[in-house]
Amino acid sequence: MVGGGVARALLERRDYFARQVGASITVRRAAVRDLNKPRTVDLPPGMLTTNVDDVIGDPTVDIVVEVIGGEEPAGTFIRQALAAGKHVVTANKELMAKAGPELLAEAHARGLDIMFEASVGGGIPLIAPLRRDLLANRITSIRAIINGTTNYILTSMANAGAAAEALRKQGIEPIGGGGYSEALAAAQELGYAEPDPTNDVEGFDAAYKLAIMATLGFRTRVRPSQIHTEGITKLTASDFQYAQELGYVIKLLAIAERTDAGILARVAPVFLPNTEPLSKVDGVYNAVQIVGDLTGTVLFQGRGAGAEPTSSAVVADLLDLSHAIVLGTRERKYWGPEAEVPVLGLEHLETRYYVRVTVSDRPGVLAQIAQTLGDHSVSIAAVNQKEADSGAQTAELVIMTHRAREGAMQAALRDIEALPVVGQVSSFLRVEG
Repeated sequence: MVGGGVARALLERRDYFARQVGASITVRRAAVRDLNKPRTVDLPPGMLTTNVDDVIGDPTVDIVVEVIGGEEPAGTFIRQALAAGKHVVTANKELMAKAGPELLAEAHARGLDIMFEASVGGGIPLIAPLRRDLLANRITSIRAIINGTTNYILTSMANAGAAAEALRKQGIEPIGGGGYSEALAAAQELGYAEPDPTNDVEGFDAAYKLAIMATLGFRTRVRPSQIHTEGITKLTASDFQYAQELGYVIKLLAIAERTDAGILARVAPVFLPNTEPLSKVDGVYNAVQIVGDLTGTVLFQGRGAGAEPTSSAVVADLLDLSHAIVLGTRERKYWGPEAEVPVLGLEHLETRYYVRVTVSDRPGVLAQIAQTLGDHSVSIAAVNQKEADSGAQTAELVIMTHRAREGAMQAALRDIEALPVVGQVSSFLRVEG
């Protein structure tokens, strides 16, 4: 879809782009897996091939565009293109997250460029600002809603929860779901989620994008494997109900912060105050909030996924590279990590927490939980008892804590789960903002 969109734009806007660049941009060859698959654009006869060497080995090709995704074979194809003296434009978030600095260094050594605006945020300009416009800043924080699939699912669950709560206030008990499975099914039906949504709903896609942004923003190396990553599959309708009651929304946030000790990077669903700008970003939209010492807080927002926004970013990189070729210059010097800054484990994080616990409905339970939290230097900010089940003689406690260290909080949760009066810790979310 993206490749077809790029080809269509180059063919349909040939004259306009030629005026912008100073030379005609011609689509020479396009390598595809299946020649017989229906296309969204009609290409001249003989242009399509199933052999990537027909593209990379063509001496008339100056720029190779890679939009197949994944670490391999895309990585091999890009390295072959560089070896053949071709500039590269890619939308590949996984490859650039895992091997971007090495590929950029190889391109620079050969006098070539790799452009990758489309790898993060689709049509939202993010890579260019991080490489150029924000270069004068010492960036201290990157906070992002950077996966449209999960944001759509979470928005759907929140809306269902709000509708159910409105019915309850009228004395009507809602019928039907509002949970994760229903929201995912709706997203898949609308084409917002893949048949296998694992990369999105488990947070891996957001972690790749955060690794790229943090590596650029902090001028160091942040690998996806160093980013604590959690998905959204364990969230329930109850979490959204309690979030709304407490003045929060639930969002999958990708966060990277520079501290005196190092960098803290994480992707996880969080409680976000409904007064925060990112709390208003709903549906398939993405947003990235960056804090620099000179600019203060800047916010980038727009459609972060889909064929059209991604095609827009790819074509913009193509035009940029083409103009540089016409001028015989390379606008960007090579950027590489300045120094190794440690990426800290999540145990160093300090924030507030939301905990939902199923307990025996009898006196003294809260005192035991409060004592256990206190033993680990975690203090309670607020607690509510919810939905007591008289038949099972259980109750649900919703606890909000003051700021605490993650390591202490995790140790406290382990001890709480071991208490005889506790059935289970049903939910645990960090409170950001």
